[in-house]
Amino acid sequence: MPKDSRQKKRTAPAPAGIAARRPTRRPARAPVYAAIAAVVLVGALASAWLWLRAGRPAPGDGPIILISIDTLRADHLPVYGYRQVETPRIDALAREGVVFDRAYAHSPQTLPSHVSILSGRLPFETGVRDNLGFTVRPDLPLLAQALRDRGFATGGVVSSFVLRKETGIGRGFDLYDSEMPPAAPDRPMGQVQRAGMESLAVARTWMASLSSPRFFLFFHIYEPHKPYEPPARFSRFAPYDGEIAWADEIVGQLLNDLKARGLYDRATIVLLSDHGEGLGDHGEQEHGLLLYDETIRVPLIVRLPGGAQAGRRITAPVQHIDLVPTLLEWTGAKAPSGLRGRSLAPLLDGRRADLAESELYAEALFGRYHFGWSELYALTDARYRFIRAPRSELYDLQQDPGERRNLIAERPQTGGAMRGVLERLLAGVSVESQARVAKEDLERLQALGYVGSQPALTTASSDTLPDPKDKAAVLETYRHSIQLSAQGRYDEAIRLLRGVLDENPSMKDGWLQLGVDFVRAGRYVEALTAFKRLVEVDPADANSFVSVGGVLVTLGRLEEAKANAEIALEKAPASDVRAKTSACEVLVKVALARQDDEAARRYAKLAAAGDPSFPLDSYVEALLLHRQKQYERALPLFIETARRLRGHAFAIPELHYHIGDTLANLGREEEAAAAFAEEIRLFPLEIGARRNLAMLYRAVGRFKEAEQAIDGLLRASPTREGYAAAAQIWTIFGEKARADAVRAEARKRFGGFGVGSN
Repeated sequence: MPKDSRQKKRTAPAPAGIAARRPTRRPARAPVYAAIAAVVLVGALASAWLWLRAGRPAPGDGPIILISIDTLRADHLPVYGYRQVETPRIDALAREGVVFDRAYAHSPQTLPSHVSILSGRLPFETGVRDNLGFTVRPDLPLLAQALRDRGFATGGVVSSFVLRKETGIGRGFDLYDSEMPPAAPDRPMGQVQRAGMESLAVARTWMASLSSPRFFLFFHIYEPHKPYEPPARFSRFAPYDGEIAWADEIVGQLLNDLKARGLYDRATIVLLSDHGEGLGDHGEQEHGLLLYDETIRVPLIVRLPGGAQAGRRITAPVQHIDLVPTLLEWTGAKAPSGLRGRSLAPLLDGRRADLAESELYAEALFGRYHFGWSELYALTDARYRFIRAPRSELYDLQQDPGERRNLIAERPQTGGAMRGVLERLLAGVSVESQARVAKEDLERLQALGYVGSQPALTTASSDTLPDPKDKAAVLETYRHSIQLSAQGRYDEAIRLLRGVLDENPSMKDGWLQLGVDFVRAGRYVEALTAFKRLVEVDPADANSFVSVGGVLVTLGRLEEAKANAEIALEKAPASDVRAKTSACEVLVKVALARQDDEAARRYAKLAAAGDPSFPLDSYVEALLLHRQKQYERALPLFIETARRLRGHAFAIPELHYHIGDTLANLGREEEAAAAFAEEIRLFPLEIGARRNLAMLYRAVGRFKEAEQAIDGLLRASPTREGYAAAAQIWTIFGEKARADAVRAEARKRFGGFGVGSN
């Protein structure tokens, strides 16, 4: 973008850049496409000739390795001038490669960003605009497909549930491994992750199985993502930086593996991130809400075969969608029509010193989808960033790289020109909002006790919604409440959330978290109220009805629970397998509570039909046998259920509890203790497993361990229910003084309402 003083010279209706490359509606002309193809071919041949003349393997002749380090902001790497962490492996890669000083993401969220990276298209073109509720269209061409068509073996190994293969992002990969360790169903999906070293082991195994060096590996690790829990050896760094150091070590091991296989010198290696991390720079600690440099500027390092062009730095702004046309040019693959990105190959192989000026696009819809705030759009060029918001912003990135001084009022021509480019780019683009709820459905909801109606979010103009930059503190309060909840400080978490929701009643995620905290605190009636508000905020979301149904089962209101679960089954789209299986779980619980074995079997089979990897059917059969005290017959089915669950992201609550109870009834105490411990690992708040473990230890004379199990119960579940269980256990043990001490502590904690004496 030119300086403000030169704006009058810009007379073209759309400046060079994104807007200028939009596909036109005129009929395609074969001679034009032939000419384009000829130009691409000539460029590819010229590039190959340069490599042959230099005596080096050309890009595309050997492995292509795409390394994505999730949530890694560029300015926290030494290669970009940061001095508070050490990353010797990434530093070495940068010395042997080409470093892009200004590379940008199109979204500060994991799934939309990676879909853009692997498709070469902007989020509003892919249709994937949030981590939740979106899948890749079957007709969207992806990089792995194009490379496989060129004879490459294709492997993807990812470390976050957000990138699971069910989203469609794994299409075109011969292997796409997104298996996560099992997690509790109430754990936020963004925190369901696999350790980078475990993902590395999968990638190594796959590479060892290949007979040709022509392969494409997409390798994704999640270490810098919150919660920051680096190994102790990195404790000298701040937690976020410690995770970066850990990521560097993992990357180093991958590169060493390539060297050991004799593939490193022939490989084309691209290292980048999907987005950065706020770290409080503009009030946001994490990412997703805002569009400043800390969240959308990303590292980009490209090491060419033989270390060609080593040590170069490129200052021209580039973007994620430039990667696909670059790799396709190198491999001679046919590029899909309508790509807005530019091939960086001429820059990387030295044919060109610079790129034509272009404006780079980014969007943030997290605030809109989750909290009812306005979405944000940004346009960045060589000098300026314009952010379209209810109160728009303009920053001079050369003079103000920290984006502290909003120039929108001082430089109206620049702001107006960039707004115009953005408006033309977004012409006809809308926010895919929640589906409208039919009048009949609303009447059905009201009959079930819901008093709200369809929220205004679906039709409201973004200009009338709250500006996300004014809400960053609210988001941080919400995130702090989640941290308090994780520490078992439920009353504090609930108090914070209530304050947030009083001022932001359309905050869907807030009502969900409040309900979860009430459940964890054993306050089920209040949890029901919170989850019902969740339904009223978004009556089109099947998962909201599942939450309501689960609490109603606990409260013994079985008919209402069944009605809500059935609504969830109806509303859940075919792509939301998790919502459908969760609804079936609620219906199974209702059937079991009613002693309706056939209904329990029917719903379990329905869940298994939708997701064969989720073995609810064998679990129900085992439960029915367990209830009949047929432990010998129940145990193999429980074990089979656990085996089938390996590789599934979500565990079944109480599965290992029932395995432990079955083993205990069969006199296999040591195995039972291990099963109870596994239930506690997966579900730390599980009171029943902790109670049984304490009693098992006591029965076999392991008194100290029994005491530790009770102490662990109170630490994990410092609720009325937890204290009641601890007092009951001490009473069973004949330890009246200890039982009385627990009750006294409960009275002190809960304002006089302690736990009973029986």
